[in-house]
Amino acid sequence: MKVCGQNIRKIRRNKDFTQEYMAFEMGISQKAYSDIENSKVKINLEILTIISDILEIKPSDICSISHKCSGNDYEEKLNDLLEYMKENNLPIPKEYL
Repeated sequence: MKVCGQNIRKIRRNKDFTQEYMAFEMGISQKAYSDIENSKVKINLEILTIISDILEIKPSDICSISHKCSGNDYEEKLNDLLEYMKENNLPIPKEYL
């Protein structure tokens, strides 16, 4: 989540918005807003949506899980699971064969 706070700060600064402005628009204190950017609080979907609306961007421009989907880790896990299912005579859906 630290990356999300950093991204919010970067985008906010690029738009020349102050923390005070963001806090006012969100109906929270500047300190509470600062805690969001400094990753002192977890950002839930509601907060992410409000911030992205104010910044006029998509929520995925702030936080994305795509970096967690790179590499072969998931493919390797899928292959391990399929092998386990074969070894234990568990039915495998045709689309995974």
